[in-house]
Amino acid sequence: MEQRSRGTITLVVRHATVIAAALSLSAPVLHSQSSEAAAKKIDPVAVDALRKMGAHLRTMKSFAVKVNGAKDEVMADGQKIQISGTVRYVVRSPDRFRADIETDRKQRTILYDGKTLTLYAPRMHYYATVAAPPTVGAMLDTVRGKYNVELPVADLFLWGTERDGVNALTAARYVGPAFIDGTQTDHYAFRQQGTDWQIWIERGSSPLPRKLVITTTDEPSQPQYAATITWNLAASTEDGIFAFVPPKDAAKIAWSSSMMFASAQPKN
Repeated sequence: MEQRSRGTITLVVRHATVIAAALSLSAPVLHSQSSEAAAKKIDPVAVDALRKMGAHLRTMKSFAVKVNGAKDEVMADGQKIQISGTVRYVVRSPDRFRADIETDRKQRTILYDGKTLTLYAPRMHYYATVAAPPTVGAMLDTVRGKYNVELPVADLFLWGTERDGVNALTAARYVGPAFIDGTQTDHYAFRQQGTDWQIWIERGSSPLPRKLVITTTDEPSQPQYAATITWNLAASTEDGIFAFVPPKDAAKIAWSSSMMFASAQPKN
């Protein structure tokens, strides 16, 4: 199966090519019109809501969050297949993190205790452990950059930082009010190169993201990822939650990025 979908927003600006051109006398007028048209596509209200949400997320020292999502995988012949799954995060800043991932095909648990990072595959009965940097943010950078593992809705840990991707937006708009699982939210839509995405942000003093829809626009089939997000701000974050004790039947293997994506049937 050929996977060509994106489970998270591409927040890193792609390499751009700068084209130099000769300017005529009318060029300044044309440039002004173009800038004005571009500015109208960026609603400052929508951008401000995104920044406030990110700032609020960065103040949260401990929490648990459940993400119920579904993504399109694109077959070699162009047909889209939907894969559903759930990820549960438990976080305690600055150095504790746990992710329990369960999809139609696989189960994975990722544990980080401030010193080591462990990936455990319960149905395949193996695990791998590597040394990790001392903060959650640095650990996630290592997972993404060194091991090519992109966690579902990883933008929860990027919004409100200098890498939140706001400067990459080419369009931003307020869509309107909406209820998500009984919570009153505001619905916003954003666009950047190769990606359209929508977010529903809770109203009030806790502007938390409650729903996310991402469309990959630079592929002909335009695969989507959609997720609803449920928060627990009073979750237990004791040290034992982030510690890994290998089961007796689990084999230790070397870490590789393919571990995250391989699937297998449970053993009898």
